[in-house]
Amino acid sequence: MAGFDDRKKGQESKFAHDQEMEFKIMVRRNKLLGAWAAELMGKTGEAADVYAKEVIISDMEEKGDEDVFRKIRGDLDAANVEMSDHRIRRQMEELLATARQQILADK
Repeated sequence: MAGFDDRKKGQESKFAHDQEMEFKIMVRRNKLLGAWAAELMGKTGEAADVYAKEVIISDMEEKGDEDVFRKIRGDLDAANVEMSDHRIRRQMEELLATARQQILADK
């Protein structure tokens, strides 16, 4: 029975680690996405950093990416930046891959 308990604890530990890694990857993706959008809107320096943090926080509103997408879409529209929904979503996917590589390389 001890072997079963050890295996269960090991799986729980792996699950917790995997969840933490996914969280870090999403935070990094959102930071990169915020920096990308900030640049498009002409924000630099501290204003760009603040905006990237706003994008990170926007991901806490609901499960999934729609809250982040709506934030970026709304802010780009408000800044009169021409950008298709498809391009924003593609950038989100590309930056997710970049964030995953960065986080896994930091391990």
